Amino acid sequence: MGKSLAINAGSSTLKFKLFEMPEEKVIAEGAIDRISLGNSLVEIKYGDGQKYETHEDVNDHNAAIQLMLDQLTELKIITDFNEITGVGHRVVAGGQEFKDSAVIDDDVLQKIEDLSEYAPLHNPAAAMGIKAFKKILPNVLSVAVFDTSFHTSMPQENYMYAIPYEYYEKFGARKYGAHGTSHRYVAHRAASMLGKPLKDLKLITMHLGAGGSITAIKDGKSFDTSMGFTPLAGIEMATRSGDIDASLVAYLMEKLNIDKPNDMINILNKKSGLVGVSGVSADMRDLEKVQAKNPRAKLARDMFINRIVRYVGSYLAELGGADAIVFTAGVGENDIMIRQEVADKLAYFGIGVDPEKNDIRGVERDLSKEGSKIKTLLIPTDEELMIVRDIERLRK
Repeated sequence: MGKSLAINAGSSTLKFKLFEMPEEKVIAEGAIDRISLGNSLVEIKYGDGQKYETHEDVNDHNAAIQLMLDQLTELKIITDFNEITGVGHRVVAGGQEFKDSAVIDDDVLQKIEDLSEYAPLHNPAAAMGIKAFKKILPNVLSVAVFDTSFHTSMPQENYMYAIPYEYYEKFGARKYGAHGTSHRYVAHRAASMLGKPLKDLKLITMHLGAGGSITAIKDGKSFDTSMGFTPLAGIEMATRSGDIDASLVAYLMEKLNIDKPNDMINILNKKSGLVGVSGVSADMRDLEKVQAKNPRAKLARDMFINRIVRYVGSYLAELGGADAIVFTAGVGENDIMIRQEVADKLAYFGIGVDPEKNDIRGVERDLSKEGSKIKTLLIPTDEELMIVRDIERLRK
């Protein structure tokens, strides 16, 4: 018996979920934002719909973690810190180094920091959170769960770029993917729903949120995925362009008088995608409200659907068919129209969604129309649950 924390640390945020283990029962969750920026919002949800909320200055991650633990104690969610027996940290980039989650020691922590050039916005923040927890809870088992590790099973022809091979050898220039923890979770749930071993299934999982990625799963492993060297590649996303011709990047830099590559990458990461095309919003819900009267909002949604269909179609070809496609994450779980339109455009492959079954948000369900050759499943993701399960697996 014990309690495990799933942690997602950003440069100025700390999100957490506390589980009673081994029951896997969520007993609290929350977030602290604007760390080191002043006037931080501290939120904790617990009990039977209870919520604690306050604003105060939180100077750094050490202070944020101490505040979180102190408040969990004050709210009597935990009696003392000793009840916490495991902490799992989401880490974006594991490179080629980490093919699985890992117990964090000094060597693992150093490697996470060394891999920061692959995820400069995320790995340093994760390392900061790990150090802070180790300082406050030095004797608790700490585990790193990597977004990329699920994708290390891809065959070389799927993760290599057609550039000089020595760039891969010298610099690790290859596709790494992301959202691996989410894809891994929904794949296991899909196997359970279908009543078959995961290793016997061909699946296409679609993590569609502010960031989006699509993964082909074969023999229980990632076979191909849409995100690339970084999460910028793949489908259109809330603020990310997705796939783009590299020559167009150079052309635009010249036209816009941009000298620094990172300035252009910032445009592709933060000012493109849905918000760049629509000029309205990065939120799909906002676009849905105005698309009837705003052609650019409709175009942004149409492009989003188009890119999903392209990837799913190509993965059906790569896999030689599929047993099921899976919708998950914010848009995938909640946008009824997106799911219907994607399925309708894939009808040629024997995919069909029943409109009545599809009239649901965020509830695990088989959405398939009767007679569909390929099942369509809605599975809410739970990355935090996978994180605490990895804590228990690596504890043994």
